[in-house]
Amino acid sequence: MIFLMQQFPFMFANPELRFLGMALFLVVIAWSVIWKGFALWKAARAGSKEWFVALLIINTLGILEILYLYIFSKRAKASVDAQ
Repeated sequence: MIFLMQQFPFMFANPELRFLGMALFLVVIAWSVIWKGFALWKAARAGSKEWFVALLIINTLGILEILYLYIFSKRAKASVDAQ
């Protein structure tokens, strides 16, 4: 919280902006955690250790997780099914 106050002082000067800033921060955290959970679960179930570690370490606000769920995991499944 203190880090946010130092980096974005304009958001915490006004009480209305302070509430909106904290609400936005919590929404972003929830968004990221939900997508990360789904992507990690799918990578673990598929046995993809490389993707699991990458998804666990890299934080992209859900972008990498969404790409993995809808693009890369389907490619991996198609290549396994073809063999």
